[in-house]
Amino acid sequence: MTDTAKYRKILEDRLKELDVRLHEIEDELDSHQSKDWEELAVEREEDEVLEGLGTSGQEEIAKIKAALVRIDEGEYGVCVKCGDDIPEARLEVVPFTPFCPKCA
Repeated sequence: MTDTAKYRKILEDRLKELDVRLHEIEDELDSHQSKDWEELAVEREEDEVLEGLGTSGQEEIAKIKAALVRIDEGEYGVCVKCGDDIPEARLEVVPFTPFCPKCA
């Protein structure tokens, strides 16, 4: 039996962490005011990296929210593809995973 309270806390804490990080990224993207062309070029490169981090953060947030729904519905820790239990060791590493190792 999966300890859903433990994983709910882990997932909610990670959600808060990502929310803070995404707000920091948004603030950084909005802060560039350089007039120098060379600095603007560097800032644009940095912005692309930040936007990539923001996108991956948003994807992780969606996965976490889906995992929280599975907890609420009593389906957390069960593979959405085959219905087998997801091993505790896998949930420890990827707590938002909807798949067992064989279906991943």
